[in-house]
Amino acid sequence: MPARPVLYVIACGGRPAAELPSFVERLLGDGWTVCAVATPAATRFVDAARLSELTGLPVRSDYKRPEEPDVLPPADAFAVVPATFNTVNKWAHGISDTLVLGLLNEAVGQGRPIVAAPWPNAALARHPVFPRSVAELRAWGVTVLLDTDRLPNPDSDEPSGATFPWTDLRDHLRSLRARLTEG
Repeated sequence: MPARPVLYVIACGGRPAAELPSFVERLLGDGWTVCAVATPAATRFVDAARLSELTGLPVRSDYKRPEEPDVLPPADAFAVVPATFNTVNKWAHGISDTLVLGLLNEAVGQGRPIVAAPWPNAALARHPVFPRSVAELRAWGVTVLLDTDRLPNPDSDEPSGATFPWTDLRDHLRSLRARLTEG
């Protein structure tokens, strides 16, 4: 294991994805090598130029051709930030129709550590398939950081109490990094 393990920060199409540059800065300070990968929907939220500047690597959002070289180092761990309703449900059903889902499904098969921070609105979190999908991911060993009492209200852009779990996510990743570099 390298002194600086490689963390793939997977961005899905949600408001918290716009805050990734400051989060990535903190992760780099915590000793991670960070690679950013975005869903097609996330490309509307992320500042790819800023993330590339911070990480020194391109932000990937689509599959490469088989003959093309990998531009990112292999991942030691994954953080899905934010994990949208769509991504959580597709992932739990093994769908790999985007680069992000393909990487996450492979990571499950490889036994890589994964932490996901779902961020659906409260109505989508109550949809019957969502809790089953979260339970499926947890059964596979994915750490899912989800506080359904702190999710956005679908009737408001900025509801009171809705806070993305940046601190919990960073604490979990610090602990994970320590475990990866100890072994």
